[in-house]
Amino acid sequence: MEGHVLPVFNLRRRFQLPERTIDPADHFLIARTTRGAVVLVIDSPQGLLDSPATPMIDTQSVGPNLELTSGLIQLEDGLVLIQDLEHFLSQDEARTLDEAMSAQASNAG
Repeated sequence: MEGHVLPVFNLRRRFQLPERTIDPADHFLIARTTRGAVVLVIDSPQGLLDSPATPMIDTQSVGPNLELTSGLIQLEDGLVLIQDLEHFLSQDEARTLDEAMSAQASNAG
């Protein structure tokens, strides 16, 4: 990703957490989607779950308002929510992002 400008998403509002300014000392997670790479600002990494021993639970069977979550995994010490990054942005947000990235590419070239 060296030399590429990537959009950075602060997830705090999505998870109804108090807002705070993004700082260069924050942790950043680069995720790939079919639209391209994005950067997610995270509080701290908790580890890497490569192949869970328990199957993923479909969130539709759990409850409402989980449309951005594609599933969850029950661990011994809690739950892992699996975010659906392909549907993370609303259509308006995706359009705004596309316009901003196009403008940035035009200014860079």
